[in-house]
Amino acid sequence: MNNRKLNIVMFSSADSVAGQGVGSAYTEQVSLVRDGASDLFNVYINKWLQEADIQHFHTIDPQFFVKMLNHHSVNIAYCHFLPDTLDGSLKIPKWFSGTAASYITSFYKSADRLVVVNPIFIDALVEYKIPREKIYYIPNYVSKERFHPLEGMDKMEWRTKYGISPDDFVVLGCGQVQTRKGVQDFVKVAEMCPGFQFVWAGGFSFGAMTEGYEELKKIMDNPPGNVTFTGIVDREDMVHLYNMADVLFMPSYNELFPMTILEAVNLSIPMVLRNLDLYKDILFNDYLKGENNEDFKELICRLYEDPQFYETWKKRSDEIAEYYSADHVLKMWKDFYLDAYKEKFGQLPKENE
Repeated sequence: MNNRKLNIVMFSSADSVAGQGVGSAYTEQVSLVRDGASDLFNVYINKWLQEADIQHFHTIDPQFFVKMLNHHSVNIAYCHFLPDTLDGSLKIPKWFSGTAASYITSFYKSADRLVVVNPIFIDALVEYKIPREKIYYIPNYVSKERFHPLEGMDKMEWRTKYGISPDDFVVLGCGQVQTRKGVQDFVKVAEMCPGFQFVWAGGFSFGAMTEGYEELKKIMDNPPGNVTFTGIVDREDMVHLYNMADVLFMPSYNELFPMTILEAVNLSIPMVLRNLDLYKDILFNDYLKGENNEDFKELICRLYEDPQFYETWKKRSDEIAEYYSADHVLKMWKDFYLDAYKEKFGQLPKENE
């Protein structure tokens, strides 16, 4: 007797807020599983009445916590952040921060399994009294069909849109305009490199709730002459911004696994990143790292001045893109879902059940 396909219901509100990486990660993961594993799974989105073998919660909405009370399903929760990673992102009143932290950890603890997109978070979750054996690492993924090099004319059209000449050296930063993203440092480095054009693609996804909103708003309203803030960009348009860029510069102080990086390496763009421990296990030293703004300036200038150095780091980006290929990540998801079901219920369901 053959096994029947498992019904997976994805629960998420990640695409309700524009310009955040969680929404991009959600879109890519669902498409990967739905398109690449249709022989094993039926995938549904936010179908509350659908009988589910597996419920996969991409966001931690309170109504999803209620759904997790269904113990006839395997309950999977994505861990995109910890309570302490909210610092530098959103302004949360001190009186409420303890409640928020308690809710987040309770949500994670209630799941049968947690999925992290960066292995560095496993130890942090264990410190929150979550059993190590229920935490799994599966990286993010970005489709090469969605993010790829375009023809030269397209590159010029988008440079013209932002007042950038064909010969300008363009340094691109991406993400929500937040303190933890290092936006202030991005602008300071731009001031140290007046001969280059710096473009930040992103805006205030959470408006005035954003940590550092007042200061950041002043910078956005009156940036240096060689800095452009695009505001929130539709994800389908981001491929054009990557194509007009020469370097991806991300001076973030705190990240998980930025979708921006996976998108950019599909186009062989060299990367200059802050030297964070969390990158070591996921980017394999295939990126340029700096400790401070002077380091960032020197690396960006060398990429401009030394063509051989530039080509070397283009190839290193290619190596990252190859590792996070569709086949590799899809196999991880297939094995994960099947194993999670067998662990909870002993065997896969048969056709006539």
